[in-house]
Amino acid sequence: MLKLFGQKTAPSTGSKILWLDLGDLGDLVHPNGPHEQWQDHGLGLLRTILHQNGVITDLFSTRQCTSWAEVKQKLAGYEMLIMNVRSYTFPVAYRSARLFKEVNPNGLILTGGMHATVALDEMTAIEEFDRICQGPGENIIVDLVKDPKSFPRVIVGAGARSMADWPMIDRTLWPKPANRKLAKKFNWPLEPECGWGPPAVATLLTSRVCPWQCVFCNENSYIPNMGRRPVELVIDELNFLDRQYGPLGSFVIHDSMFFQNPSWLEEWLEKYPRKANKVWPYWAAGRADTVRQWPELFEALVRETRWDTVSIGFESGSDQVLRILNKECSEEDNYFTIDLLTRIGDDMEREGKRPPVFWSNIMLGIPGETREDAFKTMRMVKYTKRILPSISFYAPYPGSALGNQLIAEGKSRMTKENYHRFPDDEKVKGIDYQFYRDLLGGKYDTEVNHGLAQIRQERRDYMRALAKA
Repeated sequence: MLKLFGQKTAPSTGSKILWLDLGDLGDLVHPNGPHEQWQDHGLGLLRTILHQNGVITDLFSTRQCTSWAEVKQKLAGYEMLIMNVRSYTFPVAYRSARLFKEVNPNGLILTGGMHATVALDEMTAIEEFDRICQGPGENIIVDLVKDPKSFPRVIVGAGARSMADWPMIDRTLWPKPANRKLAKKFNWPLEPECGWGPPAVATLLTSRVCPWQCVFCNENSYIPNMGRRPVELVIDELNFLDRQYGPLGSFVIHDSMFFQNPSWLEEWLEKYPRKANKVWPYWAAGRADTVRQWPELFEALVRETRWDTVSIGFESGSDQVLRILNKECSEEDNYFTIDLLTRIGDDMEREGKRPPVFWSNIMLGIPGETREDAFKTMRMVKYTKRILPSISFYAPYPGSALGNQLIAEGKSRMTKENYHRFPDDEKVKGIDYQFYRDLLGGKYDTEVNHGLAQIRQERRDYMRALAKA
């Protein structure tokens, strides 16, 4: 197995197959924040399947290295390299591939992941990528690794019909932190806390697909429909992790859309508080329109299952921009959700309980957005009583409808050298980014605050109605 600290040579398992976990150099040595330390579930799932079928792989991560010379040294001596490539790790993947071929000229490189589906032309342009698998890989990974030369260069993957068919991820197959100080806080093979709940943290998936068609998102372009993971399997895994590696403090449900499928949610509401070792607090995502559609179910989940951090992608406080994004939510949906969680939080606070908070994605710099649209968005953020806003500039990722349009028009500033999720980079030509920096710096607070008192007055009566509902 990999040594925890100071490893300079290849692991001694005897395997000639290396799985390379991708990320920015140093993120598992001296990370800038907790999210850089989180683990890749695709890697965990596929390595688990390989190992259960007798195909043993070694592992290291570019995140465990602080220089490309170190990465190159660790690549030496392998016959096969496997990488799960996302758009924001594509620059790291192709540079690693070139280094691998330098030290292993006869070696074979297998790639897959989201970028292989949404930007196949960019993947095929890298001659070092010998095999490229599009789509899910769980039902093809074993055969592909055992006999890659029997497959064409570009392969269409095969996935499970349901997440019920997935094995539980062996989290010891994930990379470790690479210095002693970080290791003390990491809780490996669980994950570090990020302010959403106490450590140790487990991240997991209960669903794979968000069925909505927002034009900024590319998920529907590379993930096919798949049955949701049964509630009891989710609870069983949490209980196992608590017993084996805990005590567990909280968990994060990484689904793009947790708050969907009311029958599944009702079963979760009934079974999780009763069958879990403990009712741990958790982070999970929803949509403002579904909260408005099923408010009683939403409130019960928040109150009874400790859905303490509610992630809602409000994106914008402007109907015009929400239509541009094909969000299928409205300003009223957003404010309804904000008012409802505020009322629930106020009630819980009076009862001496920790009130729930929003973790909310807020997007600025969207093509077609006016200054008044941006002011409305910032008013919405200021209106929200308990919020952890994640504010970023819109990024035209390939595979999304708007991203593909802007790329085709030559308006995207994103290239294979800078696919990343940094929130404040200039990503689209023709956007007045200085205005947005000034907006976030407070220069336009007068404009933003203008009308905020009126919104609060208008919503006050609505809050009273909610309290009586």
